[in-house]
Amino acid sequence: MLHGARDLLIGQRTALINALRGHFAELGTVVAQGARNSRQLIALIHDDASPDLPVTARVALQPLAAMLIGIEVQIAKLDKAILAAHRSDPVSTRLAGIPGIGPVVASCLSASIPDASLFQGSREFAAYLGLVPRQHSTGGKARLGSISKMGNRHLRKLLVVGAHAALYSMKAGKTRTALAEWARSLLAKKPFKVVAVALANKMARIAWAVMARCTAYEPARQGAAASAA
Repeated sequence: MLHGARDLLIGQRTALINALRGHFAELGTVVAQGARNSRQLIALIHDDASPDLPVTARVALQPLAAMLIGIEVQIAKLDKAILAAHRSDPVSTRLAGIPGIGPVVASCLSASIPDASLFQGSREFAAYLGLVPRQHSTGGKARLGSISKMGNRHLRKLLVVGAHAALYSMKAGKTRTALAEWARSLLAKKPFKVVAVALANKMARIAWAVMARCTAYEPARQGAAASAA
């Protein structure tokens, strides 16, 4: 329930930020995307002496800015509650040891998957999350398409976002593990976002092993990237 409420608020925050950016763009003021950059727009709305914002526009945008500030406060409260739940859950704390999985993703996995052993294996778990490619095979020829996007949409989104963050660190060479070496070798051949989804698939498989086998993630330093059988 904490994660569902947080996801709803984040969607509303995104809608408000896009609305503010769109209105300011009409007035010739453009800022980069992201929640942090929206603070510049809020500051302009609250600056009564700013000549770049007409009085009518300020009156129109002040309610949006107030709603955005209130939503960010509520998201921060939910983040604290999720962090507390994460720290009190041994499964969630073990999951947080996997690259790209933090307290939010770990606690959501733990809450959403009460018994990982119900899945026959890690591939079935990845398929449940929609992180495996669609198959268009015939005549003995295997043809793989894009990921299926079936199953738990929220968990898939969290894993892909976490994979992006982990991949930036791996690409910079900050991580020296077999999983990072695998990701860097794949980056030499595939686009960044494609590799991020592939890494999310790996993360899901490792998470299944951690939950089903009640063990902690131990990164391999040499050889092939760690994979859950």
